[in-house]
Amino acid sequence: MVKKEKKVIYIEDEPEMIDLVTLILNRKGFTVKGANGGREGLDLIKKELPDLVLLDLMMPDVDGWDVYQQMKAEEKTRKIPVIVITAKAQSIDKVLGLHIAKVEAYISKPFTPQELIDSVDKIFSK
Repeated sequence: MVKKEKKVIYIEDEPEMIDLVTLILNRKGFTVKGANGGREGLDLIKKELPDLVLLDLMMPDVDGWDVYQQMKAEEKTRKIPVIVITAKAQSIDKVLGLHIAKVEAYISKPFTPQELIDSVDKIFSK
């Protein structure tokens, strides 16, 4: 059986972060597409229907929580898992993300490549 390459979309307003995450995940065999900001990210999600979305919270155009709510409001994108990658590392933010919004994982910047890989692998091993 041929293993299908998993498609990941990373929505982030810092191009360097997109490049870094793409490099880390490409090495593990994932296909990563970056979207610069929430608006571009939502368009890309609807077009690509990825296997996973990595989502920054603090973006100037459409913030991450708005992207998340719009994804969950649509039938086609509702079941796509989301990992938040953000500099918002306060405990309350993490509680909101994991327990209220029910994102699959919450990674605080700065993070190690292994943290990212472990979180992504956990999603796909379910």
